[in-house]
Amino acid sequence: MYPVAMKLAFILSRYFPYGGLQRNFLRIAERCRDAGHRVVVFTLDWQGPLPAGFTVVPVRVRAVRNHARNLAFVRALQPRLAAGCFDGVVGFLKVPGLDIYYAADPCYQARTRERGLLYKLDSRYRNLVALERAVFAPEHDTEILVLSAVEQRHYMDCYGTPAERFHPLPPGIERDRIRPADAARRRAVVRRGFGIGEAEWLLLTVGSDFRRKGLDRALRALAGLPPLLRARVRLLVVGEGRSDAYQRLAQRLGVGRQLTLLGGRDDVPELLLGADLLLHPAYTENTGNVLLEAMVAGLPVLASGACGYAEHVARADAGVVIPEPFSQIQLNRTLAAMLDSEALGRWSENGVAYGQREDLYSRPEVAAGLIVELLRRRRGVIS
Repeated sequence: MYPVAMKLAFILSRYFPYGGLQRNFLRIAERCRDAGHRVVVFTLDWQGPLPAGFTVVPVRVRAVRNHARNLAFVRALQPRLAAGCFDGVVGFLKVPGLDIYYAADPCYQARTRERGLLYKLDSRYRNLVALERAVFAPEHDTEILVLSAVEQRHYMDCYGTPAERFHPLPPGIERDRIRPADAARRRAVVRRGFGIGEAEWLLLTVGSDFRRKGLDRALRALAGLPPLLRARVRLLVVGEGRSDAYQRLAQRLGVGRQLTLLGGRDDVPELLLGADLLLHPAYTENTGNVLLEAMVAGLPVLASGACGYAEHVARADAGVVIPEPFSQIQLNRTLAAMLDSEALGRWSENGVAYGQREDLYSRPEVAAGLIVELLRRRRGVIS
C-alpha cells in the first residue's frame, strides 16, 4: 500500500522572498508540508529564512550565463532524482523526468517564434527549447499545473501536448491585500512617509526582473506626461534586480527626481493602499498576481495586454489594459488620461467588488491537493 505521507522533491532555480514564483512555490510547499508530507527542495540558491520542516539541498554549479547555469543545475539533478528515493518530483523549473510541472513561465518557443535563424542556431535557444520539450512533448507524461489558458494553448500548439495533462489553477493572492476598513488612515500614513502631498500622484510598480516587467516603458510613460502634470507625479518601484540602467534612463528622460527604487519590500499591502495607480506595462507575464492584488486593494490598474491576468482587469472594469501589439504612445496617452479621469473612483470600487465575488485566493490549496492526488493516481493508489 502506498504511504499516506510522501517524500516530495521540489525543484526551484532560486529562492528569494520577493519573487512571485518564489512566493507561490513557498505557499504550495507549505501546504504539502502541513498535510504531513516531507518536503525536500533542490535549488541553486536560497536567500532568506528556512521554513520549518523543509530540507533545502543547495546544488553547486559553475556557469556565467543564466541559461547555462540552469542547464548545469538540471544535469546535476539527474542522478539525485533517478535514485528513486522520492515519491514525487515537482518542478518550478523545466526539468526532464518531472512528475508535475508548475507552469509559471510563458511558452518559450511561442514567445520566440518570430526570431530569425541566427537566434535559433544559438545554443541558448536550442537548450531552452529542449528542456521545454522534455516537459511538454506528447511522449512524456509530466502532469502540468497551468495558470493561464492562453499559455496552455501555446504549449499545445508548439508541442502537441495532450489537453488531459493540463490542470488549471485559480489565482492565489494573499488575503492581506484586500482593502481593509481603515484603508484611508493607512493610505495617509504611507503618503506622509514618502512626502507625498495631497495634490500629488503616486504611481506604483511592483515586480522583480525590471526588464520583463517593463520598467523602461513605465519611465517613458512618466516622461511623456504633460510638464505640469509630470511635476506632480512620483513613481515607486518595488522589486529586486539590477537598477543602474533604469536610474540612468530616468535621468536621460528628465524624471530622475520622480523615481524611487525601493528594492524588495515586505510592506506591499500598505503601498497598494497609499498609491493612486498601479503601472504594469510588462513585455511578457504569464499571470501577474500584482494586478489582482492592486484590484482587491482598491488600486486602479494600467497594464499591458501581455499579462495573463489583464483579463481580470478588463472583466472587472478596474482600470485600463493596453492591447497587444504594445504601443508606447498609447501607454503615454492612457496614463495621462487616467490621472485626469473621474473614473478612478469607479475603477477602485469595481476592483474591490470583484475580489469579493471571485475566487482569487485558493491556488496554494488547490495546487497542493492536485499534487497529492496526481501522484497517487499515477501510482494506482486510490485516495
